[in-house]
Amino acid sequence: MPETLTVLPHEIDHIRARKHRGSFNLGNLAWACAHCNASKGSNVAGYDPESGKLVRLFNPRRDHWNRHFVWNGPVLVGATSVGRATIEVLSINAVERVDHRRLLQALG
Repeated sequence: MPETLTVLPHEIDHIRARKHRGSFNLGNLAWACAHCNASKGSNVAGYDPESGKLVRLFNPRRDHWNRHFVWNGPVLVGATSVGRATIEVLSINAVERVDHRRLLQALG
């Protein structure tokens, strides 16, 4: 979601949290919406809802978005265990977020 379409400003996310010795270098930083950043917290892994296995989260510095995710209208679908776990941990498909995306899509 572009920052211009959100209520809260985006934030700097430490991909590997500082409390887990994550650095301030660009390779460990990502621009994230406030909701995703708050949901992720210091997590680096989550449970894949399909397999129940603990897997790492999507890393925007190393992973290719199109390999792990696909859009189905306003709903983001995980194409891999990493994608599914990331969607779960970040609450990407929370009802209010899907409704917001549905409205934006209807408005073009």
